[in-house]
Amino acid sequence: MTTDTDSHSLIPATGIIVAGTYPEHDPRAGLEETLDLFAYAEELGFDVAGVRQRHLERGVSSALTFLAAVTQRTSRIRLETDVIPLGYETPFRLAEDFATVDALSGGRLNVGVSTSAPHADLLRALGRPDADPGADPFELISRFLEALEGHVLGADPLSTPYGPQVPRIQPHVPALRRRVWLGGGSLRSVRWAAARGLKLLLGNVGDGDAADTFEEAQAIHIAEYHRLFTSDDGGGDVPEVAVERVILPIDTATAAQRAHYAAYASERDVRTAQPVTVGSRRIVFQRDLYGTAAEIADRLASDPSFDGRTELRVALPYGFALEEYRQILFDVRHAVLPLVAARTAAAVGSAA
Repeated sequence: MTTDTDSHSLIPATGIIVAGTYPEHDPRAGLEETLDLFAYAEELGFDVAGVRQRHLERGVSSALTFLAAVTQRTSRIRLETDVIPLGYETPFRLAEDFATVDALSGGRLNVGVSTSAPHADLLRALGRPDADPGADPFELISRFLEALEGHVLGADPLSTPYGPQVPRIQPHVPALRRRVWLGGGSLRSVRWAAARGLKLLLGNVGDGDAADTFEEAQAIHIAEYHRLFTSDDGGGDVPEVAVERVILPIDTATAAQRAHYAAYASERDVRTAQPVTVGSRRIVFQRDLYGTAAEIADRLASDPSFDGRTELRVALPYGFALEEYRQILFDVRHAVLPLVAARTAAAVGSAA
């Protein structure tokens, strides 16, 4: 017989992902609301809270600067970058920033990065003049990982105002390398993460070359990751996957909120119902999970990505009101996740 405690243990580790949108004339107001939302997610008992890093948009454009502020508003919840595109970063400087914010958080930081460089055609002229646009983005990640590991960079101590010091990236946080998540969308990135013992974060856009439906494509990527995973340093790391889902539960929503969510999901369905081709890639999309907690739990229970090991990231839509975000998170935590646990427990019982 499954007890309440047993059922609770079957709830997947769950986090939120926000963009931190704000009005053009008052960025502080929107950012303050997002800080409050992180504190609310901790209050509700979510395991992780992550922020996107967006460029040329009214959202958080410096994820680590924002999370540094979050460390002072929270005490337990794990914090995450979802994700920082490495195409614009200097690897050792980014390693310094991650280590600094991790120290401020008390060791609660997940390191989320990707190989991308969004809006490169518009931003190239504002970047470093010596940057090579043809550089392999995976080489940038390799350099970033090496910097994060904090290897000694010279045999002779540095002379500093604090006395002689070993030349290495500071702050030196040895455990941070084990908390690197790669945002992957292609088989190459999935295999690259697995071969180097990285954790894998998958969004709601899938590889249409792998399968005709989003769920099938993502399940293939997850299976490939688990098949190839190797602890990079033999240190006993285990494979970890988190997947992003837009969830819009309506159990405690007002009539106006229900109408807004329904219109939002319907408009997105029109744009994402069919695969699209971007350059040489075929892309498939995951449909938003809109409806009652029971309906959403049924869809999650039938999703092949959730195999008992996969973590969930609830992606909050862009530009919603703070009260809508709070209602969504409340229903996910108190209605959707317990039902997911109950369905998992029932499936385990049936199998036994």
